Formats: sequence, structure tokens, C-alpha cells
Amino acid sequence: MSDFANIVIHWQQQHGRHDLPWQNTRDPYAIWVSEIMLQQTQVSAVIGYYRKFMQRFPDIRSLAAADEDAVLQHWSGLGYYSRARNLHSAAQIIMDAHDGRFPAHFEDIVKLPGIGRSTAAAIASFAFDQPQPILDGNVKRVFARHFLIEGWPGLPKVEKQLWQLAETLMPQTGMVAYTQGLMDLGATLCTRSQPKCSDCPLLQSCGAFATNRVKALPAPKPRKAIPEKSVTMLLLLDGDQILLEKRPSSGIWGGLWSLPEITQGTDAINHVRERFGIEAELLQPMPMLKHAFTHFRLHITPQPMRVAGHAAAAHQTASVWLNRADASGAALPTPVRTLLNNLPEYR
Repeated sequence: MSDFANIVIHWQQQHGRHDLPWQNTRDPYAIWVSEIMLQQTQVSAVIGYYRKFMQRFPDIRSLAAADEDAVLQHWSGLGYYSRARNLHSAAQIIMDAHDGRFPAHFEDIVKLPGIGRSTAAAIASFAFDQPQPILDGNVKRVFARHFLIEGWPGLPKVEKQLWQLAETLMPQTGMVAYTQGLMDLGATLCTRSQPKCSDCPLLQSCGAFATNRVKALPAPKPRKAIPEKSVTMLLLLDGDQILLEKRPSSGIWGGLWSLPEITQGTDAINHVRERFGIEAELLQPMPMLKHAFTHFRLHITPQPMRVAGHAAAAHQTASVWLNRADASGAALPTPVRTLLNNLPEYR
């Protein structure tokens, strides 16, 4: 076993995290759900969602049998909703192709929707004690600093170099502690900003610390101008009820319930008449709401409208009228829930 791996294992056993709700189990389902939730999301944000999700869907069978709306509702607010759809789809595949048992072999795990090489390796390690290298964001940062890996880790040539390191350093025993230790080091000590180098067990061998390059590594993603997009969302009110539309399964907020949208400059009254067969009047606009995605910023102009009459049958089948309390509990994007919670009482 390398000195690097030995140090990580011993540190994790003494100082690592041991009380997270998905730890101290070999249940591959529980580990799988946690690993999917932890993709691009911090532990502190995941814990509450994980507990509620596991209460509602305690096993593969219950998740596979649920409808997509229920799954998305329990994911609502966590973001990156394709993770929830892939989780649901994978559960159904496991029921059909693996007799309801989570596959034990890495090659089968990595074939499931939403599971990449590093996530599959973490599941194989934690659930089945199989030696597989991992390379999530925390581990990339630890490796880049310790071994002075130049370049943004998202570049294919840099990622290839990191994978080679991960394979070389991997121990044949103590894999669970080693895997968890790498994650814990990146999450608690070797953090993106304000790393706690003085507490790090790898301090003496860390290349970045020795050369005063901790802040410079790993190299940041090349900066690009973030696009700005604008949209008007219609809050169509009929008494205490509001109209929600189901978004397409692909794309932003795929499969969630949202508000009807129009582009800036579109006549809202004509749009509602033509699309829903409804006569409506404009109400006092709400303040603009800004929402940041990974790749763009969205500026939302909320436009409340009151139904004055129904001109014809609605042409949109993927829509539903809900009272405001039920609407707030639906599977909604975070900014839409914010709008509903701040919707004034119009008289």
C-alpha cells in the first residue's frame, strides 16, 4: 500500500465523517441514492432531502412503482432534475433486468442511467467493498494540489491524468476507508476556498503547499460570459386556483410543473385566449425574480392575471388547476415556488 493511501485511511478512521445518514450501511440502494444526490451538491444541502426521500421511497421497488411526479416532488428544490428522472428510470430497469436487486458488479452498475464511472466506483466500494478508483470533484482537488496537476480538471487530457493517478494510488485493502477518506479530505480540509492545510495529514508531501500554490490549484474553469435570458411567467388565477403546466421531460426543469411562459413583448391576454381558451385581465405585476443556473441567468417577470371567462375549451392538455396551497406542494422549480409563496392576495 502506498504511503499516500495509508495516510488517508488512517486519517479517515480517526478524523473522517462517520455519522452521515447514508453511512454505516452496505445497502446499495441507500448508497446509490446518496451518491446521486451528492452529485454537484454539498452534503449540508443533501441531508434533509435524503431523509425525506428515503422515508417516501425506502427501497428500489417503491421507487420504481412511483409515478414521476411523486419522485420529482420529493426532489423539488434540490436542482439538476435529470438526476431524479435517471434515478427513477434506473430503479425500473433494476426491477426488470435484475429481479429488483441492485447489481453487484461495477460493469452493470455503470450501465444504469445517471451513473458515471466515479459514482459507480463509489457504490461498488461502499456497498460491495470492491477496489475501484473514484474521481469526484473533491478528489480531483486533492490530487491536483498534492501532485501539482496543471490545467482545469474538466479538460479531457487533465482528467485522463487524474484517472491514471487514481488507479495507481488505489489500495487493495481498506478501500471503503480510503474512498471515504479522499472525499472527506476534499470536503472538510482541502476545500475550494480557505483550505485547512495545517490540519491536513498530507501536508508534508503536498506539492501545492510546498510551492505556495494551494490557491492556484486546481486551475479554474476558463471563464466565459454567462448568457442572460428573460421570460415572462403568467400566474393565471381563477378564484383561489392557479394554472400550472407540465414541462417537457427533457431540458430545464424537465417533468416539473411550472407556470405558462411567454417571451418578452408577447401579448399575454391573446396568448391565454389562444392557448387555453380563457379570457383574462392583467393584474399588478410582481417584482422581477432572478435565478442562476450553471450555464445562464434567468430573469423572470411574473405577470398575475385574473380569469374573466372561458371562451372555449383549453387546448393544452398538460395543464392543471390547483388551489394555491396544493400548487405550492407540487413538484415545482424553486423560483416558481418562490413566486407562489409571494403571490399577493388580489381582490
